[in-house]
Amino acid sequence: MAILAVNAGSSTLKFSIHPLLHKQAQPPILTGNIQGLEPGGSPEMGWTLNGQRAHRALPPSRDNPFGQALIALRELLTGELPLPALQAVAHRVVHGGQHFRSSTLVTPAVLAVLEGLNSLAPLHQPHNLAGIRSFSQTFAHLPQVACFDTAYHATLPELEYCFALPQALSAQGVRRYGFHGLSYQSIMGTLEQHSPRAHGRTLMAHLGNGASLCAAVQGRSVATTMGFSALDGLMMGTRCGSIDPGVLLYLLEQGWSHERIQSLLYKQSGLLGVSGIAADMRTLRANHGPAARFAIDLFTHRIVRSTGELTASMSGLDVLAFSGGIGENDALLRAQVCQKLAYLGVRVDEARNQSSGHQSTRPIHAADSAVEVWVVPTDEGHVAASEAAALTLPD
Repeated sequence: MAILAVNAGSSTLKFSIHPLLHKQAQPPILTGNIQGLEPGGSPEMGWTLNGQRAHRALPPSRDNPFGQALIALRELLTGELPLPALQAVAHRVVHGGQHFRSSTLVTPAVLAVLEGLNSLAPLHQPHNLAGIRSFSQTFAHLPQVACFDTAYHATLPELEYCFALPQALSAQGVRRYGFHGLSYQSIMGTLEQHSPRAHGRTLMAHLGNGASLCAAVQGRSVATTMGFSALDGLMMGTRCGSIDPGVLLYLLEQGWSHERIQSLLYKQSGLLGVSGIAADMRTLRANHGPAARFAIDLFTHRIVRSTGELTASMSGLDVLAFSGGIGENDALLRAQVCQKLAYLGVRVDEARNQSSGHQSTRPIHAADSAVEVWVVPTDEGHVAASEAAALTLPD
């Protein structure tokens, strides 16, 4: 048996197959993605099985490209490839709100509650839920499990998650939730296998198009940069991160609509907005102009600034971990961040930091560093598969 883990976006679908051994989800034997699912797109499915890559074009569908792609995926997984039978489908869902503090089996009632959170994560939540509905039809015989990015942060103390707002708003669920929880759960699980110090005060940096930090003590989240929505905290690829709410009041006074402000905050800010060039760090690194350099410097500064805040919440730092597309691959950014954290005793071994390590988990701290520094590839699909296995397999 195996678990199918999926992450549905607006025009892409990532998937992986995790075999079960002694009722435990294992690392994936197959990973893949389907892209081009936007209206008028050219759908294509690519996958890697046992190190062998393959891809194929899918027939375009004007009416239901996602549904057509799932039919092709079902045929691939249940007939064409030598794969174990599927036990369940695990879905990454960004926001569980105050209702879901752990993964759950999907029912119509669960979907109805999750729909009410769409406005808190408009770039992700509607597409996550659309994916669940489509999989429920195409893989109707399988249990569907929702795995939440907010769940790992259910351990946040009240002083951390509470806003300085009237209690009536807090009672409605206006509070900090935190995100990237599946990633942080994956990173922490890996760190605990490699370093005894990970049980102490650990700061994890998930740095990609979406970016956040998480402070964990004894493996449990105690503070994080994202809050009520996935807009808060660090500067990101196209999201602004923390901003004075007075700016939003000013824009409203200037006649900006809700839709225009939402587009500004989610799609036109961050690295893209500051540079005016791109949201992709690789593109900015290749551009030596002052706008690209300033955008990178601001991104780095925000990481360092927030690291100080979260380190203070833990009263110190034992382990620092970099993950995500930028965190895992941008050695220069890691070096720049760590240089600015020298006051905490952080020292990086430059040779270790420059080594790609074949994308493996690896330490990059110097021998005299007071803080361990690690690069840890994240695997949200494996965490989701493990959650689904725990919910659907008999004891």
